[in-house]
Amino acid sequence: MKYHELGKEIIQNLGGPNNIESLAHCTTRLRFILKDISKVNKEALENIKEVLGVVYSGGQYMVILGPNLIPTFEAINNDFKLTTISPDNENLKKSKEERLTWKTLGNKSLSFVQAAVTPMVPGLIAGGMLKVVLLLIVTFLSPAFAKSTDYILISAIADAPFFFMPIMVAYGAAIKLGSTPAYAMMSTAALLYPTFRNLLTRITAYPGSINVTLFNLPVKVINYGTSLLPALLISLLAYWVEKFLNKSVPNIFKSVLVGMGTIFIAGSLGYLILGPLGDILGQGIAIAVMFLSKTVGPLAVGLLAAALPWLVMTGMHVALAPFMPQLISNPGYDPILKPAFLLHDMAEGGANIGVALKTKDKKLKSEAWSLAVSAIVAGVTEPSLYGINLKYKKPMYGVMAGGFVGGIVAGLLGARAYIMGYSNIFAIPVFEKTALAIVVGIITTIVVAAAVTFVLGIDDKQEKKLTEPVRKKYPDDAIVSVAKGELEPLAEVKDEAFASGALGKGVAIKLDSDFVCAPANGKITALFPTGHAFGITTKKGVELLVHIGINTVNLQGKGFDILVDQGDKVEAGQPIVKVNRATIEKEGYDLTTMLIITNLNGQNIKLKKTVGHVDIGTKLN
Repeated sequence: MKYHELGKEIIQNLGGPNNIESLAHCTTRLRFILKDISKVNKEALENIKEVLGVVYSGGQYMVILGPNLIPTFEAINNDFKLTTISPDNENLKKSKEERLTWKTLGNKSLSFVQAAVTPMVPGLIAGGMLKVVLLLIVTFLSPAFAKSTDYILISAIADAPFFFMPIMVAYGAAIKLGSTPAYAMMSTAALLYPTFRNLLTRITAYPGSINVTLFNLPVKVINYGTSLLPALLISLLAYWVEKFLNKSVPNIFKSVLVGMGTIFIAGSLGYLILGPLGDILGQGIAIAVMFLSKTVGPLAVGLLAAALPWLVMTGMHVALAPFMPQLISNPGYDPILKPAFLLHDMAEGGANIGVALKTKDKKLKSEAWSLAVSAIVAGVTEPSLYGINLKYKKPMYGVMAGGFVGGIVAGLLGARAYIMGYSNIFAIPVFEKTALAIVVGIITTIVVAAAVTFVLGIDDKQEKKLTEPVRKKYPDDAIVSVAKGELEPLAEVKDEAFASGALGKGVAIKLDSDFVCAPANGKITALFPTGHAFGITTKKGVELLVHIGINTVNLQGKGFDILVDQGDKVEAGQPIVKVNRATIEKEGYDLTTMLIITNLNGQNIKLKKTVGHVDIGTKLN
């Protein structure tokens, strides 16, 4: 695959490199922060073969590439030298670009939580899966292993991501806010420091033996390991304090006083106010989830599983991730979120199975089986979601139905996750004593999703919008049709300069497609900024001119989107200009497109003179 060409096409459809403020990526998506969203050609992006989907959420324009992500990201970096930020530093535009209002508060809060939790999620999953391995060893292979120092030390490795989760949250939050990560992390780490934990141990063993105060104010000594909200609150305070001190402290003292003042104030208020407040809020969340679990629990699991494909499309599912470890910490298990996430992945795979059983297209059948295995076994669902289920529309009903019914079944049977882990078939052990409940839920989900999809069928007869013509390799002496339409003699063109042959021999095409492409392998040696004309010099030295429409230069670029840059090397059939035919024809212009040989360079070239329909890439010589 030519990742450099793919990257170039993505960038051009995002408004060009000058429209991109920064670029990041996660496991499946390129995440762009753009200067002007209106410059994006979303339709063109969605119809690129390798693009699985396009989502705008939380101030980020996300292009979903799945397995093609990393090489495309690297190709874009090499070709465009954009400002890139690591996957755990997905800064969004600052508040000065979008003022904080009641309308933007929700979006900004979601964006903040997403950015804060992103760095910790891989660590939590890694630790959770290591705990699963230890559980399997002790349960099925060697119960005595649980008493060994090997088990104790490996357990410490597995538990570390959870215990130190507040520090990772503080790091992500500080990066998101643009503050110094060390200040937020150290202020939060004070809640986990051995001295503070020793006080907790003493109070637990001897209640009332010590009265803990700071500045004569009472300090609530509790266990902040695996907590989330205290770290978020402390990080926010550290950001504001650092910002205030940087403005207030003279430059000569900043290196000493800013850092010291920040961790002193944020750490102290973390003990006195923010830690206890975060704990109270966390308990409130746990109480709310437990209430839902005891009342409408099965329905809640089903509804969330059914809604997750749409949440994934908007990126909002990330906001739910931090509450899983919060629930596993208190009350000790997750009865809603993890079951719903797991069953959604099974539903995506189940719908793919339904497609594979229904379709007669061998290529689609093979792709559907492959993506089903990917979703169910590996928990990678975005290729399934964007590559098949959303693309063919009706399988989405299967996904939702499977998730809903399977969620209700799992909820009724009491499925609960006790450990963090991936949302795939290997995550069954994280449900421990309720593993059978989730297994029944998984089977139900896959069967229902596949059955509903099979019954409804797939919308495989939908009209596929052309974004990039299917290209094949042409020899260097080939000259091909630049567009789809009716070929006609140049002499019939309603422009004397072209019709007379004064500019050179050629052909004309009555345009019937939205893309005008390269007529040969070569280099773009002329490119009008208005987009109405371009020139190519082939590898054989032949010079070709493509002129789109008659007198369309008067439009000053209106209705033309240029997809390449002057000096680019191009291949025959590669899109060069996208034409908004409706806009141009509404202005009263004739879109007859001329392909002229302006310099034969000693070559003997004869173009077709027969009239009739041609497709993009039809050979003309």
